[in-house]
Amino acid sequence: MSGPRLVLVGPMGVGKSTVGRLLAERLDTGFRDTDDDIVAAEGRAISEIFVDEGEERFRALEKAAVATALAEHEGVLALGGGAILDADTRALLARHRVVYLSMDVEEAVRRTGLNVARPLLAVNPRKQWRELMEARRHLYEEVATAVVTTDGRTPDEVTRAALDALELKKA
Repeated sequence: MSGPRLVLVGPMGVGKSTVGRLLAERLDTGFRDTDDDIVAAEGRAISEIFVDEGEERFRALEKAAVATALAEHEGVLALGGGAILDADTRALLARHRVVYLSMDVEEAVRRTGLNVARPLLAVNPRKQWRELMEARRHLYEEVATAVVTTDGRTPDEVTRAALDALELKKA
């Protein structure tokens, strides 16, 4: 299989970047985050793209960034929380090993406080987070090869669980 060794999906704040870096280290491979790719290409924060050009423009940039990364990157790849909203992206993910990192709203509050620069959570963050998850959970599950719960776990514990779920050996 060409492309990434594994792809991480899940909601904002779940730890995809942190766990992705640990997985890459343990698998002796590179790490890439499509949100970082977008920020580098656009020269501004994702929140600025949302404010200046809207969610539709951001999703178009995200779709292109994900397709490019899936084609080019051979290590661990983390996708933005909403990348799975696009049907074409979900179809591309069907060819890859995908780990869905899940968490409940209480864990999201504990980790992020739900008060950081998250454009989709600007008003009533708990309610909006729940609504986002209701709309997205089935899509994360659809693309997932494995689901790893992150609630109450350290990044190292989540990393081990992801490796075990995919039966990957540590390098």
